[in-house]
Amino acid sequence: MEAYILPFIDLVLHLDRHLPDIMAAYGHFIYAILFIVVFCETGLVVTPFLPGDSLLFACGALAATAPEGMDIITIALIFLVASVLGDACNYYIGEKLGLELIKSERSFIKPSHIQKAADFYAKHGHKAIFLARFVPIVRTFAPFVAGIGKMHYLTFAHYNVIGALVWVALFVGGGYFFGNIPIIKQNFPLVTLGIIVFSLLPIMVEFIKHHLKK
Repeated sequence: MEAYILPFIDLVLHLDRHLPDIMAAYGHFIYAILFIVVFCETGLVVTPFLPGDSLLFACGALAATAPEGMDIITIALIFLVASVLGDACNYYIGEKLGLELIKSERSFIKPSHIQKAADFYAKHGHKAIFLARFVPIVRTFAPFVAGIGKMHYLTFAHYNVIGALVWVALFVGGGYFFGNIPIIKQNFPLVTLGIIVFSLLPIMVEFIKHHLKK
């Protein structure tokens, strides 16, 4: 059983690293897979571990290095729609079920993640929906907390769409641009790893600041 579970976990956690193989195996079905991953990463409070920034960058780079296998316009639209719908779904879950999920004795949601998102709101206000797009884990829980707090939906939708547009343009566009550079083509796995580390920097900074305050 372990021989099957561990490869599956590696595939889920590091989907961005396996993109070339998945693209070769599934062809254009890769678009559906990418949509599902981004929708779940932004729309379900139980999947903050899925790749986000690194996946977008990797797809942009692959569109530049292998345009016959992945179209840049198509993946940009897919990520945009998936991220907007994901946040909207997350907001709805928080609005309808949020309090019950948090108070449940069998809750699968870590209180520390909710508190982190709540603190993010307290500091940044409504624009937290936009800023959270660029902070892993907080990105997944911010819409959920907005739903619990009954933020006016039109206000939420405004920041949701703008945040998604900038997020997709920045990471997919960045990957597409840098994907044309020879050194990036030759060291793509290292570049992907660097994006993962870069995505985790905000969490590392907050962790260090938290412990310094203590």
